Formats: sequence, C-alpha cells, structure tokens
Amino acid sequence: MRKRSFFVRIGAMVLGLGLGLVVQAPETQADEAAAIEAIVLQLAGADVIALGEIHDNPAHHQVQAQLIATLKPAAIVWEMVAPELAAELKLETLQDLDALEAYLQWDRSGWPEFEIYAPVFQAAENARHFGAWVPRGAVGAAMEAGIASYFGAEADRFGLTQPLDQEAQSQREADQLANHCNAMPVEMLPILVDIQRLRDAKLAQVAERAYFETGGPVVVITGNGHARKDHGLFVYLSKAQPRLDLRAFGQAEEGGIQGDFDVTLSSPGITRPDPCLAFSKQN
Repeated sequence: MRKRSFFVRIGAMVLGLGLGLVVQAPETQADEAAAIEAIVLQLAGADVIALGEIHDNPAHHQVQAQLIATLKPAAIVWEMVAPELAAELKLETLQDLDALEAYLQWDRSGWPEFEIYAPVFQAAENARHFGAWVPRGAVGAAMEAGIASYFGAEADRFGLTQPLDQEAQSQREADQLANHCNAMPVEMLPILVDIQRLRDAKLAQVAERAYFETGGPVVVITGNGHARKDHGLFVYLSKAQPRLDLRAFGQAEEGGIQGDFDVTLSSPGITRPDPCLAFSKQN
C-alpha cells in the first residue's frame, strides 16, 4: 500500500475581491497556516463551497487539501471524477493511493498527473464523494440534442432552458476565444459556451444532491472557471436553490485571475509549455 506525504510551499498572497481581504505572502509554515485560517474565516459556515484551481498547479491542490482538512465537509463533489466511480469509493481505496489511481482510471482521464491531486483525496477520506464529470464523449450528443434536452427534466429548474443575454453571450464567447489562443473558428464559440454551461449545471445539480443527502457542508473541487460566482456553477445552483449559502474560492497565478470570488489566493506560476503551440501546429 502506497501512502504519500506532501508539502508544497504556498509562497502566496491572499487577495480580497469584494471583501477587501489582503494577507501578505507567507514566508514560513506558520505564516501559511495563518493564510489558510484567513481563507477559512471567509468560507466557513457556507452550505456549498467551491474550491477553484488551475488544474496543473501542485500548490493549488495542496491548498485545497489544507482547506478540506480544516473545513471538514460532509461531501466532496469532483469535477474530474465520473459519478459511478465516486459513488463506489471506499475508505480502503482512498487510503491506498496506488489503488485509488487505478480505480479512477486516472491515466486515461486526460487530467494532470494523479500525484498532484493525491493530497486532496487524502484530505477528503472521511467525506462522502460525488462525481460530476461530463465525459468528452458525451459532448457530441449534448450538442446534437441541445444542452437543455441532454440535461433532462431539471434543465429549467437549473436555468439551462434560458439563453444568455446578448452581452453575457458575447463576453463568454470572447473568453473562450482567448482561452483557445484566438485560434478557434468563430462558429465554434457558441458551442464551447454551451459546453461550459452544461458542465456548470452538472456541477450544480450534483452539489445540490450532495447537500440534501448529507446535510452539508459540501466542497466542490473544480477549475476556477466553474468556481467563479459570476459565470460558474453557482449561477445554476442559486437558480435551483436560492436559499443556500454559496461561497467561492479562486486560485490565481502571479495575481492573474478572471471572475468574482469571495476570496482568492495567488500562488507563483509554474513552468509549462506554451499552450498556443498546439494551435500553431494545427494551422
């Protein structure tokens, strides 16, 4: 059985968006503990908490693990785990990371290496697990049927039957174009926006179920784009459950982040290949 120990120095600053919270960059472990405590103060007491990430940044997952260990949620919703796999997760599997990696079929998932997500799973051993992954293979079917029809009977309750207004649609298409290195054909942009909305709504639907089945609090592990309060899953969850207390935590690199959050943490960036090179080769 493989057990692992992880520690990644945050080396970061908490930036207040809306709340004016600013915590200076920690220099020691004690400072890091204080930073985590400051974030927890903003999140504790909520019914559903979205913990955002940049998927391939190890420090972001270490922070998520520390927050889960402190917040002690009753349930975890995973953007990157299939519902049927999450439903059958057992404690003994969570405690053996080799077995967990194999069970989740992580090497075929398309997500960054399991090693950087492992601390989050370790911290969540005592929670109940829910999966919200919309597989890439389902996207074609959703586009053919329309996202509301594909989502099913609850589409209206979660707001998927209502089109975005023109300003919101244009902004989201611009975001998608920028996210794809300004290389995506214009006719593809509405499709990408719909896919994002579908995944947001799925996260919302699963978070609602997790809350009512466990009593909460519920933590959602997801990318910043889904965690943001102005565009992400909380747009759809607040439509279905307007009385729930929803709070969002975003994680930036070098201070750069888009969207509205209750609190954000900025960590150093990591070295990664230029993502736009792939588009250059295609052209």
